[in-house]
Formats: sequence, C-alpha cells, structure tokens
Amino acid sequence: MNYVCKNLNFKGFVVLFMLLFESLICAQSQKPVNIIFMIGDGMGVSQVTSAFYFGEGKPNFQNFKYVGLSETSSTSDRITDSAAGATALSTGQKTYKRAIGLDKDSVAIPTILEQLQDKGYKTGLVSLTSITHATPASYYAHVKDRDLHEDIALDFIKSDVDFAAGGGLKFFNKRKDKKDLLKELTQKNYRIDTASLSKPILRKKNLYLMAQDELPNKVQGRKDFLPEATQIALDFLSQKDQPFFLMVEGSFIDWGGHANDAKMMVEEVLDFDKTIGVVMNFIKKNPNTLLVVTADHETGGASIGKFMEKDPNSGKMKEVKDKVQINFIDGQHTAALVPVFAMGKGEELFSGVYPNHTIYHKLVEALKKSGVNIK
Repeated sequence: MNYVCKNLNFKGFVVLFMLLFESLICAQSQKPVNIIFMIGDGMGVSQVTSAFYFGEGKPNFQNFKYVGLSETSSTSDRITDSAAGATALSTGQKTYKRAIGLDKDSVAIPTILEQLQDKGYKTGLVSLTSITHATPASYYAHVKDRDLHEDIALDFIKSDVDFAAGGGLKFFNKRKDKKDLLKELTQKNYRIDTASLSKPILRKKNLYLMAQDELPNKVQGRKDFLPEATQIALDFLSQKDQPFFLMVEGSFIDWGGHANDAKMMVEEVLDFDKTIGVVMNFIKKNPNTLLVVTADHETGGASIGKFMEKDPNSGKMKEVKDKVQINFIDGQHTAALVPVFAMGKGEELFSGVYPNHTIYHKLVEALKKSGVNIK
C-alpha cells in the first residue's frame, strides 16, 4: 500500500514538474519580441543583386530564408516617394505622395513606433540623412508635406524617441522661428552629441546630430557610421531586458540611383549589407528578435547587364563574359516591386507578394504572437 502511494506521489510530481516546465516555456515564448526594421531607400532587386557581384565574399542578404516582394504605389500616384512609402510601412495605410504620418485624407494616424511606446517599448532611429527626412520622420511625425523639416523637428520633441542618430542639426538650432530645440530637448532629458558617436548615457535619451543636413555618402568618404550607429543603438536599447523597436535607414542607395552613379549605389548597398550583418549577429545572441529588411521604392530602374568594352584589335564593342555592369533607365523612382527579407521570430509571415502597407500588419501579427497587442 505504501509503495502504491509513493508511486502515485512520484507520478504526480513528474506531472507537476512537466506542467511547470511547459508554463515556463510558454511564458518565455510570450516575451515581447524586439523589432528591427531596416529600410534600404531606393533598394530594388537589382540593387540587392549588386552586393553579389561587386562585394567581397558572401553577402548577408544570402542568409535570409524568408523572402517576399512588395508593391509600393501611393494613393495619389503609381510611383511613390519616400514619405508615402515609409508612412505605409509605419502605419499600415497607404497615403498620398509627400505625406508624413497622415492618411490619404490628411488625418494623423499612429505609427508602429508610437504604438509600441505605449506598450513599454524603447524606440530608436538611425539614418544617414537628416533625422527629419522623409523616412525616419514617417515613424514619429505627422505633417502634410515632407519638406516641412522645422515642423517635423517640433514633432521629434514630442516623440520621446529614446535613441536617434543621423543629420539635421540645422533644423533644431538654426531655425526661422529662432527656437533652440536643442535646449528644449536637453530639458526633456536628452543627451545630445554633435561631434562623434560617443557612448550613450543609459539614464538619458540620446540624440546624435552629426551633420547640418545629410551625412556624406560613401564616395565622399563616410566611414562606418551606419553599422557603428546601429551597433550602439542595439547595445543601448537592449539594456535591462526591455523590448525595443529600431528603424535603420540606408538612405543613399536612393541617391545613387537618382544620380545614376553606379559606384555610389554599390558602395551604399554594401554598407547597408554590412549593417545587416551587425543585426544578424545581435539576433544570434538575442533570438527573441524579428528583423525585417525592405525598401520604400526602387530608384533609377537599375539593372545588372553585360559589361562591354572596345576590342583593341577591331575597335568594336564586345562583351567581357566574366564581368557585369549597372545600367539605369532614368534618375527617378520606379514602380518596380521591392524585396522583403525577414529573419527571427515571425519570419515566416513575410513570404509572398503583397502591397507595402501589409508589412505593418505582418509586424502586428508577429507582435501579437509574442503577447503584444497594438490594434
């Protein structure tokens, strides 16, 4: 009899242990997921392809298992701009060209950054242009036109973004209204650095304004600002095991397309790919993270085609079979589909072909699976 009772107790203990173990696993799976959203401005399939032909070794793009395609039109034009494109990504609603954080009727709509702040997330932005430029602005500002940089800077003060790095100093301290927004930001517990990517102060919000407007491009001599700023942002935002949202923009891929400058475009793509590698290393150590990489639109109608050179004997142009070159249709945005890459928690949601605004809803679904409801 005693043996039977002991055996039953042992079985009960095993069952109880298994239930507790399963609840711990379940609790761990419900831990809010970190979101890292990377935008290669102007980056179409050909821009990504350039990393395979002009880089050294295997590009980080090749490490993604889940890949999709996104359609990028705005409500006003088949061919979008960065403002409408980024607003669709940040809010889940398509809008008109030049709109920042507004719907097609010019009504302010919440961004995923703002919604996650309400859920206790830390937030960050990294860009190579002014932090008031169309893409980063679409995550915290609500204005009718992307060129209203001084109004966008006022919205930044209201945003309470924990970490931001980019350019745009003049929109904060050389304004038409003579306001000194740097002083106001300091009063809101911001630590501001305009000289270097120094170590952030953990008990403060940190803002790096490293140029009067945009930073230099790679051809002009920019070093490793993008991967370094991204690493600093990740280190800062992941302190104290608090969930975070970080948007990183590779801004000058677009500018290379506008200029039909193949060298500039390629160097910016490779710099962006290097930054993706920084994020992938973070995910290896922090698997409760979702990385999504996409573009707001394609620029230049870039293609990877035959490399032609003049034959010294015949004087005729001939193909060099082991080389390729970049060609452009024009210097404007195009309606081409852009790639979407995903890695981490919820990566499987991003396969397929879909409109750009649904990427936001896929992020919402991934967050919901981790216990975060923002809708």
